[in-house]
Amino acid sequence: MILLDPDLDPDLALASTSAKQMSAPDPLTAKKNLRLPSARTLVHFLAQAQSAVRLKGEVTVLLTTDAAIRKLNRQFRHKDKATDVLSFPAEGIGAEEIAGDLAISVPTALRQAVEQGHSLSTEIKVLILHGLLHLAGHDHETDAGQMARRERLLRAKLNLPQGLIERTNVEPALKSSTNVGCPIHSRSLRMGGKPQNSVRKRSAKR
Repeated sequence: MILLDPDLDPDLALASTSAKQMSAPDPLTAKKNLRLPSARTLVHFLAQAQSAVRLKGEVTVLLTTDAAIRKLNRQFRHKDKATDVLSFPAEGIGAEEIAGDLAISVPTALRQAVEQGHSLSTEIKVLILHGLLHLAGHDHETDAGQMARRERLLRAKLNLPQGLIERTNVEPALKSSTNVGCPIHSRSLRMGGKPQNSVRKRSAKR
């Protein structure tokens, strides 16, 4: 399921980034690259990626604003800044039917798409895949590289460019206002809209 934050203005996101910043052969192509993909496109990719990850249960992806994801980041990770993706694995009653939720900041994804030289659609797909791996129980902060290897294999299968973990490792000096959101165990975002404070949390590193 794909949800669009009503406070998110796709046109405003487009206006905030010049087409000249995109490595495209012409302005029309560059503008298309900055466009928010359709819900149908993302639903199709979500099903494809979830199958590749072998993650069972319903997943909801919220496309939101920097302000909204900053609030979540501050509340659950004690980091008062925007990030690109946060993962909320479901726990408790009904968890076997609901895998969890992802929250993705579209403005942040747009900036990262420009930095990486690909479309906003591609960047959102990269973030979805990363988040799904967290929902499946992977954690690149505590493992011995298993998540990075798994992500690399799945990116090749799904025809996606360099992932978040590889960007961190290859470009440690890159300055960014965001960092990767790791799993926050909680109720599903759609169940009351607010993850619970009583659940276990993990802080993320960039």
